[in-house]
Amino acid sequence: MHAIPWDTIHQLARRFNEHDTALGLGREEQWTLQVLKIAEETGEASQAVIGARGTNPRKATAPWAHAHAEVADVAITALVALARMRPDDAAEYLDRHLAAKSANFLPASPPELPAPEEPA
Repeated sequence: MHAIPWDTIHQLARRFNEHDTALGLGREEQWTLQVLKIAEETGEASQAVIGARGTNPRKATAPWAHAHAEVADVAITALVALARMRPDDAAEYLDRHLAAKSANFLPASPPELPAPEEPA
């Protein structure tokens, strides 16, 4: 499994913090705008899926690869938002939150596989 590139995520978070601070935006306003950015990216992912499905008669069909890229943009934007809100423990917070959420859907331990039969 690939690890999330937290160094890059934190660099982006710092860059956007610096930019927004230079504009005179306070911390919570910066967080608010970053969450709105997630919504914007989600809308772009939705448009890409509509394009891939070809359900908008006014537009041409788009490849699924466009939807893949837009979904990746949603994930990146969300991770940057988390890093901006929790610069000291974003990775650990996400790990804990993922463990708690996934416990609702995944078994606590891998299912036991039957032992292979012995050759005759």
